[in-house]
Amino acid sequence: MRADRLLSILLHLQNHGRMTARQLAEKLEVSERTIHRDMEALSASGVPVYAERGSAGGWVLAEGYRSNLTGLKTDELQSLMLSSPSALLNDLGLRDEYEQAFLKLLSALPQSVQQDAWHVRQRLHIDGAGWHESDESFPLLATIQDAVWLTRKLWVRYQREDALVERIVHPLGLVAKRSVWYLVAQVDADMRTYRISRFTEARVLEESFVRPENFDLASYWEESTKQFKASLPRYPAVIRVREEALPRLKQERYVKIASIQSVATNGWLEAEVEFHTLDSACILVLGYGPALEVLQPDELRAEVVASAAGILRLYGGGGLAN
Repeated sequence: MRADRLLSILLHLQNHGRMTARQLAEKLEVSERTIHRDMEALSASGVPVYAERGSAGGWVLAEGYRSNLTGLKTDELQSLMLSSPSALLNDLGLRDEYEQAFLKLLSALPQSVQQDAWHVRQRLHIDGAGWHESDESFPLLATIQDAVWLTRKLWVRYQREDALVERIVHPLGLVAKRSVWYLVAQVDADMRTYRISRFTEARVLEESFVRPENFDLASYWEESTKQFKASLPRYPAVIRVREEALPRLKQERYVKIASIQSVATNGWLEAEVEFHTLDSACILVLGYGPALEVLQPDELRAEVVASAAGILRLYGGGGLAN
């Protein structure tokens, strides 16, 4: 609808200050000619929009043309900025509505408050997809958060395997993965991710640091998560699975289906899969009972047979031995 597009143009200009017709056309997926007609409509309706010529020109709004959102406290603003689009919004078809609502909120804020809003978004990212639930505690989280907010160096001591390690890091941001908190920090020229529950001590230092140019917390987290998943151990196998069990298998967290036959034979499908380890593969296979059979490797078949025999002995013998 044209009214929605005119509002979008107004919000983009308020947030970005100056945009060319081409930039607006790409954002709104219309032609540049349509943008020029829309600008005429905005001007005719009393909106003070005008074009600046030259290589650095574009469409701009007259200075001061902005509404203010009053009564919004800093903590309230920060809580609003933490919300982010998720797969659920995509599933409900509300992703675009979220973006429009965010633009409206941001455009109504004074310039200084807008800067604070982006400051929050660059330093705190919420990842709602879960690996597992955790009952970890984070007594040092407030201290670490202060260092992130103040852009100050942070001295930490943390548990690494069987040793305590001390580091001075540049804290760039916090990430919440379900109920687990992580610190993304720069150490020398490297980016590292620390599980905050492993910190035993933390102290904010007086010295500040310069954040890396163009660093984006959400993008870094997404890329590091991909690298982590790619580094997990892989245990390839060939299996047969009942057709009715295939949807469940596709949802398994620790199984990747590499290929599968398109035609079933007597209700069975043959597939090449990747488990993580021999032990985890055996446990998962046993959970499917007669609906899944390991064809290769022989090592996994033998492990499943041995485990099944042990279960049979346990239950066939009337329970645990005295």
